[in-house]
Amino acid sequence: MLSRRFLLKTLAAVPGLAAMFSSTRAVASVGDSHPRDYFKELGVRTFINAAGTYTALTSSLMTEEVKQAFLYASTQYVNLNELHDRIGERLAQLLRCEAAMVTSGAASAITLGAAGVLTGLDPDKINRIPADLSSMKSEVIIQKSHRVGYDHAIRNTGIRLVEVETRADLERAISPATAMFWFLNYAGPVGKIKDREFVALGKQYGIPTFNDCAADVPPVENLWKYTEMGFDLVAFSGGKGLRGPQSTGLLLGRKDLILAARANAAPNGNTIGRGMKVNKEEMLALLLAVESYLAKDFTAEWALWEQQVLYIHQVVSGLPGVTTEIHIPEIANHVPSIRLFLDPAKVKVTPDQLRLALRNGHPSIETVGGSESLDMTTWMLHPGEERIVARRIKEIILT
Repeated sequence: MLSRRFLLKTLAAVPGLAAMFSSTRAVASVGDSHPRDYFKELGVRTFINAAGTYTALTSSLMTEEVKQAFLYASTQYVNLNELHDRIGERLAQLLRCEAAMVTSGAASAITLGAAGVLTGLDPDKINRIPADLSSMKSEVIIQKSHRVGYDHAIRNTGIRLVEVETRADLERAISPATAMFWFLNYAGPVGKIKDREFVALGKQYGIPTFNDCAADVPPVENLWKYTEMGFDLVAFSGGKGLRGPQSTGLLLGRKDLILAARANAAPNGNTIGRGMKVNKEEMLALLLAVESYLAKDFTAEWALWEQQVLYIHQVVSGLPGVTTEIHIPEIANHVPSIRLFLDPAKVKVTPDQLRLALRNGHPSIETVGGSESLDMTTWMLHPGEERIVARRIKEIILT
């Protein structure tokens, strides 16, 4: 486990980063602030996160400001609908959109947004979905290249997805049953209909458009880019780049559709979203996460990530049979990343074996990639952990 002294020494190497990290870092050691090591008691291993903000790896760590807001909210009672209202208003101001709401993750935002499009504020329709969509529009048009497991969140409402590939396909697919067009932001580069054209088609035919941007922060301007572009609804994860509670999300967009989504959500009973409850602690914590995120020194943060990636590159690229590629994903997880390629003639382990050895070693280190490469990113690392990652890779490869 890294010592505080070591972390501060590392931070000092990059101007401005020490002050930034001291106010936002998550506690790396439970010994200073907790009498019990709960995960150890449960037999659950913690790890160094060189993989990124994956849900199965518990995404990101909340900042100190977010944790303080969460704890504050846990000490008092409030009216949940009133809190929903006030936080939604504040988020809409901060994120330059007409309306906003906190959801229980981005998938919940997708389900509730789709439900709102189907039902509006009609209590009978709200009661009937997903089993009975009679008198409701029941189809959502999606590009074939945008199909992904997350679109199950739309199908939760009972609608049918209609796949298209081209603009002409989309226009032919429009019918009286068309409720919405849905766009998967990170698949934008591979789809034949790009975001602005997609929005324009929605406006032309009077059909709401929904953009799933779950993992698409940073950059910060994405938080308002797509609503300003004209998407009627946009969903973000609250527990990834924003570093709010993992079980939170944001639904942004048109006021009438946000109100309809709210009508389908908890605390309202007999709704599709009753089980997608967001508590007062999560709501307030996500608001603070957004406020903290907008106040960040993004230049300094990016410099830290680059420095960490470059350090790993410098250590491992000199190893026999190892080549590296530094890259930045175009949209989702748009942060400095590094990919390791291993020459089987010179390296005894495959990328899969190296990944497993890192996970099973001490400390445990999580990475991603496939059979062709070992992939890493540094934006979820504590400063200094890049040294541990690089050292362990070197040890495994040279063993």
